[in-house]
Parts: sequence; C-alpha cells; structure tokens
Amino acid sequence: MSLDERSRPHIPPHIPQPGTVGRLPVVQRDRAVDGLRALALLAVPTGHWLVGGFVRDPDSSLHNASPLSTFAPLAPITWVLQMLGIFFLVGGYASVLSFRRATGRGTTPGDWLRGRLARLLRPAVGVTAVWAVLATALYAAGVPLTTLHTAATLVVQPLWFVGVYAVVTALTPYCMAASRRLGGWAAAPLAAVVAVVDFLRYGPYADSVPYWATLISLVPGWLFGYQLGVCWGEKRLGRRGARLLLVGGAVLFAALLLVFHYPASLVGVPGQDRTNSHPPSLLVIALAAAQSGAAILLRDRIAALLRRPALWAPVTAVNRSAMTILCWHQTAMLAVVVPVAFAGTAVEGLTTAPDFAAWMATRLPWLPLFAVVLVLVARVARRLELPWAGVSRGQRVCAGVLAVGFAAFALRLTVV
Repeated sequence: MSLDERSRPHIPPHIPQPGTVGRLPVVQRDRAVDGLRALALLAVPTGHWLVGGFVRDPDSSLHNASPLSTFAPLAPITWVLQMLGIFFLVGGYASVLSFRRATGRGTTPGDWLRGRLARLLRPAVGVTAVWAVLATALYAAGVPLTTLHTAATLVVQPLWFVGVYAVVTALTPYCMAASRRLGGWAAAPLAAVVAVVDFLRYGPYADSVPYWATLISLVPGWLFGYQLGVCWGEKRLGRRGARLLLVGGAVLFAALLLVFHYPASLVGVPGQDRTNSHPPSLLVIALAAAQSGAAILLRDRIAALLRRPALWAPVTAVNRSAMTILCWHQTAMLAVVVPVAFAGTAVEGLTTAPDFAAWMATRLPWLPLFAVVLVLVARVARRLELPWAGVSRGQRVCAGVLAVGFAAFALRLTVV
C-alpha cells in the first residue's frame, strides 16, 4: 500500500462517495440550462394562447383568427415570445453532455439516438391518438366539423417541432465534429444557407423559384441554434463569441427590419405573403444569435438566481413535463373554448373575433384558466412521456394508426 493510499480516509464500500451512486456518477443538473429550457418552453403556450384567437360562426363553429392580422403593433410581442432559438441552443448543449455520458458507458450512437427519439415520439403519438378518438366522439355529439378541423389543426401545429428536433438530434455527432474543426464558426454556413434561400424567395428571381426550393432552409434554419449549443457544450464557444453573437445578431435583426423590410412578426400572420417562420428566415437566425449570446453571457447569473428553492422548484416541474406541455397546451385552450362555442355563447376573449386593439386585454384574463387546465391534463398525459411498459405491440400499432389518421384529418387529407 502506498503512502497516498494510507493517507486517504476509509470509506466503506456500501456508502457511495460524493458525486457517485455506487460506481455510477451522479448527473448534476445545470440550473442555468434547465432554467433557459423552461423559459423557452413556457413561451410556446403563452404565445399560442395570446395570439390564438377564434371567430364563432352563427352555427357555433369555430375558425382560427389572429390579432396580428388586424393590429400590426402587436408584432413586437413575437420578438419576446419566439424563443425557439434558446430551446435549440440548450438542446444542443444537453445533447453533447448526454452523448458523451452514453458513449462513455459503452452505449452505441445508434442506441443513444433511438432512446432520444423515443422520448420525443411517445408523447406526439399519444396526443394525436387520443385526439383521434376524442374528435370522433365530439363529432358524434354534434360538434361542427369545422370546429373539429380547427381544433385538429391547432393540436398538430406544434408537432412540427418534434420532426425537426428529431432530425437535428440525429445530426449531433456531425455537429460535434464540426464544432471541433471550426469552433463557434461552425454555425456560420447554416446562416449563409438561410440567407441564400431568403434571397431566392424574396429577391428579383422570386417568381421563378418553386416553393419546394424554399424548404431547403428548414433544417439549417433550426440547426443554427442547435449547432451553437453543441459548440457551447464542447467549450468551443465562450464569452467572447457570445458577445459577438449578441451584438451581431441585434444589428442584423435591426437591419433586416429597417433596411430590408422583413415582416415584423416572427410568426406567420394570416393574409401576409411573406413569413419569417415557415421556413425560418434570416430574421429568425438573427434573433437566435442575439438570444444565444445573451443566454451564454447570463449563464452564471441565472444559475445563481435558481439556487433559490422557490424558483428552482417550478423549473424542475416544467422540465419534467416538457413534451407534455408542448403537445397538450393547445388541448387545454380548446377544452375551454370549444364547449363555450358549442353552447352558442359569445364570450369576450374566447369566441369573439380579435379585430380590435383591446382584444388582447380581454384574452389575458383567460390565460390562468388555460394554465390550470393544462396542469390538470398534464397530470394524466405525462404518463405518455414515460416508457410504454406493458403496452403490447398491437396496441402500439393501433396508436400509430390513430395518430396518422388524425394528422391526415388535421391536414385535410381525409374527412370524418
């Protein structure tokens, strides 16, 4: 026995050493990253609930309507609530750490990816399968088909994120390789692709560019924030790079609005020919860059703030139910609005057209009720995030068929 070994305090083998459970290291939560993820996640339902208005027809059926169509000064709200750049940033950061831990335990990249995709797809399949049954029951109860189409569209609308996030997650090993080779500049080619596509779809040759060509920027546009997160996780993006992202992103954002006249809203507005969100435009890239830079610079302050139990507890609750919140928040709103419309009642902020500036004030009081309903729904729906233990292969196939059928109905590829 060496001198160093004799000088170490004796720790009985049955007592875990600090930072370990048995022989496995304890994964310490990064409070700043979890806090940023929770903030970005909560911005999704808040944004949808604020600008997701409805118009009730005389037959009590519902149509979507947006206050952004009638009151343009509301557009800056989307600058605050469009936080998907932050979500992809922390997603890339977390994926690097998860990938390292998994491969360090001997897990193959393929097994790691399958595990991540299962966590994404279970809740998405679950919500669409449940709604396939629910929509059939509501139709039998007399709910207008137009209302069901409106509801189906809203339920499916956030699920595009699942598909895109699955693709960028699959690219994690390549993003890590790019980070090691180019550092933080690995995200620059992605921004360049989006800039070229923007020029094609809005430049002098826009009339001759087919729509499918504009979709080229779909993955690069959202991969931009994820790549920054990977570089951050790989310690190839520090405070100096964060300052460049913050300043450069803010300057580019202002230039695109004031000089190049990009639409002010970061979400799609009915009736407008140009959109910043489908696929993401260079304005979305600029905002993601500025947000990412600010997040990295504020990391230590956020972590210190979240040492307070009163703030940390809701952050952990939100992160535990991340996919449930994403998949079911529209259901929570519809659970309030559809019965009111079916009863033939016009209620300010719920079933009245958002065609006046003060409509937002009438909608705000309903948000706490939507949140309460979401909490109640999540208590049951969160089970769909967990592994489907005890679910037979036939039941899984049935859920998949129901999910596909509901998605086809939402996209108006079929009828009830």
